[in-house]
Amino acid sequence: MGMVQAYQAQCDPPLSRLFLAFLRMGITAFGGPAMIGYLRKMAVSERKWLDGESFQSGVALCQMVPGATAMQMAAYIGLRVHGVAGAAVSFTGFGLPAFILMVVLSILYTHTHNISAVISTFSGLQALIVAVVANAAISFGKTSLKNWRNALIAIIAAGLFGLMVNPAVIILMAALLGILLNGRQHVQARAPRIAGVPQTTIQLTVLFLIGVIAFGALYFFQKPLFRLASLMSKIDLLAFGGGFASVPLMFHEVVEARSWMDGSTFLDGIVLGQFTPGPIVITATFVGYLVNGLLGALVATIAIFLPSFLLVIGVTPYFDRLRASPHFVKAVGGILCSFVGLLVTVTIRFGFNVHWDAAHIILCTAAFGALLLNLDILWVVLAGTAISAFVF
Repeated sequence: MGMVQAYQAQCDPPLSRLFLAFLRMGITAFGGPAMIGYLRKMAVSERKWLDGESFQSGVALCQMVPGATAMQMAAYIGLRVHGVAGAAVSFTGFGLPAFILMVVLSILYTHTHNISAVISTFSGLQALIVAVVANAAISFGKTSLKNWRNALIAIIAAGLFGLMVNPAVIILMAALLGILLNGRQHVQARAPRIAGVPQTTIQLTVLFLIGVIAFGALYFFQKPLFRLASLMSKIDLLAFGGGFASVPLMFHEVVEARSWMDGSTFLDGIVLGQFTPGPIVITATFVGYLVNGLLGALVATIAIFLPSFLLVIGVTPYFDRLRASPHFVKAVGGILCSFVGLLVTVTIRFGFNVHWDAAHIILCTAAFGALLLNLDILWVVLAGTAISAFVF
């Protein structure tokens, strides 16, 4: 036991280092769920903050609860490493670059109402994102698809994601297939302990009460901001399957139900969201800025992420205890296979959005090769961005 504690003390970083590590990852967080593979490389392979089993369990958990998967995984890793404070620091660091860039782009948009220059400058990034997501699908598939049964679940899930089936249905199907197809397979079930579990409930309650007080203050003093925050929180709670699941609902609520902006303007925000690092749900920042300025951007961003952040903190200890069940472990394995299917589907969707020509093909191929050779994603993204600025 003493050796384990000594190992954890050696691996656990201070909060400042945790923040900087996730800030660095947030700069390169293109491709939404694709970042899971790169988070695994950082947290498991490079820094050894978590073991592979704990990380895989986190991916399954974040697939099961609503919200942006990559953001939730940042919170999950921070929670494992440094308790609730670590979750908050990791979550903030990972999402901060996307928020800052989206605010800047929103300001530019309101002054020009023309994003053609942005699209031209970042055109090459579309090809780069395809390479990032494809590499993530391969690297994550290597750890999750251990036999033909797992591959079959991933293929079925990819097909269903491609047909736009409700993500919650796909996750449930994958869990059931994991139990049925691996019924005779022996699995090792255990319930790992998470540091700070006794304090999690208290700290979670404090965070929840702070959120309630903040919403109450908005209701009494800033009704427009209260309506904005309430809407974004509702969207987050219904976003099963990651950030992509929230976009149609956000479009309906913002454009059709409330007429806060027209459809063309909202779609411009989606385009900007695809060109920024982080989840596509960062479009909420764009909506908030256009509706209520800088304060609206901040409130909308916090509201679109806060509910799922609290869910990850609250559910993780109970999720860990369920891992003592062999059937639950098999269900989790099926869910992880469905995540590989999701990455395959996202790769294909992103690929269809690229106007492929020789320059885009060369950039995508070079980036994909560099990532396969384990080059740091930060340098791959920076180099790709520089090339895009000059070539496209």
